[in-house]
Amino acid sequence: MTTLPDDLLINGADEVAIRQDLALVALGKCPADKSLRVGRLLDVHGRRWHEDQEIVIRGRRVAWVGPAGAYKGEITGERVHEPDLAAVPGFGEIHKHIESSHLTPEYEAALVLPFGCTWTCEASHEFSNVDGPHNLEFWLKARLAGSPNKIFPLPGSAVPPTAYEWGGGHFGYDEQQKFLAQSLMVAGLDEVMDWPAVWNPENPSYDRLWGMIRATFEQRGVVEGHAAGLKELPEINAFAGAGLSSDHEAWTPEEVREKLRRGLFMELRPHSLPDIVKGLLADGQEDWSQFALCTDDRSCSDTMKLGATDHNVRTAIENGLAPEIAIQLVTINPARHMRLTPWVGSIAPGRYADIVLLSDVEKLEIAKVWADGGPVSEGRKYTAPIPSIDWPNWATNTVNIKRELTAADFAISAEAGRQTMQAALLRPFHWSDEFITMDLPVRDGEVQRDETRNVTKFAIVDRFSGEGKVAKMFWLGTGPKTPDTALACSMGHDKHNIWVVGSSDAAMAKAVNALRQSQGGWALVRSGEVVATVGYEVGGLMTARPPEALDAEMKHLYAEGEKVEWMYEPTFSPRWWPGFPERLAFATLTCAPWRWVLVAPSPLAPEGFVNVQTGATHPIVW
Repeated sequence: MTTLPDDLLINGADEVAIRQDLALVALGKCPADKSLRVGRLLDVHGRRWHEDQEIVIRGRRVAWVGPAGAYKGEITGERVHEPDLAAVPGFGEIHKHIESSHLTPEYEAALVLPFGCTWTCEASHEFSNVDGPHNLEFWLKARLAGSPNKIFPLPGSAVPPTAYEWGGGHFGYDEQQKFLAQSLMVAGLDEVMDWPAVWNPENPSYDRLWGMIRATFEQRGVVEGHAAGLKELPEINAFAGAGLSSDHEAWTPEEVREKLRRGLFMELRPHSLPDIVKGLLADGQEDWSQFALCTDDRSCSDTMKLGATDHNVRTAIENGLAPEIAIQLVTINPARHMRLTPWVGSIAPGRYADIVLLSDVEKLEIAKVWADGGPVSEGRKYTAPIPSIDWPNWATNTVNIKRELTAADFAISAEAGRQTMQAALLRPFHWSDEFITMDLPVRDGEVQRDETRNVTKFAIVDRFSGEGKVAKMFWLGTGPKTPDTALACSMGHDKHNIWVVGSSDAAMAKAVNALRQSQGGWALVRSGEVVATVGYEVGGLMTARPPEALDAEMKHLYAEGEKVEWMYEPTFSPRWWPGFPERLAFATLTCAPWRWVLVAPSPLAPEGFVNVQTGATHPIVW
């Protein structure tokens, strides 16, 4: 028997050898390894069911598909028969940040495979911003170690997210060209988010971003988009004209229709999915070929409760989409858009033998999952080995702060002789053209918080230079009222410096120092003592532990957090209000539609307070 290449990573030479072998197996001139016979099989290309089908497998790939008993070649291994189950292709994620599960790829794979997710287009600007030079090596490592999940990395366009941020990685034309040349697994360019830098030649990130876009076009990759806040026709047309092919940020049926009409591939997320599906169906939408479902960000705790890609499919079905169409939206549609149909997206020759076996199609009940040509789960239980990876120092030593921080690092000095000072304030998800201003008291030469008006202090600490530079300012309706209390985290989208919010400067310093010692995660200080930590020892974003261990730590963090009194604004939408938590990690975003933001001190924003749309800066107190 011909020995096949290892077939864990796609490269040109091995791929040719695999395809030559598959052709002979399909013709019956070389033996196959095994077969799987199913009660019925969904052809997602034509959206048709076929009864009593056999899938013949060679190595990790499908070699032949057809009526049971019709294959004329030899099958040397086992023949599995599942007469009561329906086979559909392995589910794919067109846009997901694996880092947001907070599990390293090998453990994330073991979590999501029983939910049917067998491949992911990884939007890699999270780890890229922590360690850009090792980005591709990081995302291919689990696959090389034997993980059955396929990760197709898209190098991050947002590295850095804006010209006002730095550290960890910097990608431009040369880097993107190299990534695309290194592996066929690299599918294109991660979501282009900095819209002002795309349209405005005066923006300091203009040349860097267009360099990445150019490199992607030159090698026939896909340029993914991020059109948050772009709802007017001039902007939508300009976005599509710039070559940004997709959007996963649409919230309403009306927005989807306008973007769809201008040629954007629409990637629908669960939180807006019910309204969009119902609205489009009511409007007579029949052709769903330009749609996919995507997860984007979901923690391991939420995945354990809700599911993975299957949750997205089930949500679409529950809101009126036919099961077969909903399945197309996580199989053939995303594979076509990302130009990955030779490998994933259908149960067809040449593709990986990734198969989801359903006991109930209408309810999308998953009985078993196959990946890489063999079973990997039964029910909710993952049954395949989890690769043991000794993550190197570059992945586990990423919080580079070479000093202890003190309360003085978070103090905001007042002008001599002043009793009060004007202060600039932000709040989570502040998308206004103007920042908030407030007159704040001065005591002992420092500008003070004012808990009676829900004013606390928020800071970004640089974790890349070794110096621990701090940008700090006042925030409204955010963080703890409980004295000497602070919350810090090394996950702060998308630059992933450390953010910390607190009711005292000393508590803020203690929380950041706890993360300095642990190399990342969460730290909660209550009444001057560290009461809960969560370890993200890989990249300051993930842990190389089972999801149950991480979930237990998160539950402890939440339990301790419930003992804290948190500030909030009653007028702010509770759907978006972060009060205590994970959503606060998204309040540090700097991409559109953000305007005024706080970033770590940089040459273009010495105090860290900058309008990313215009480049304007402003003192935090005056």
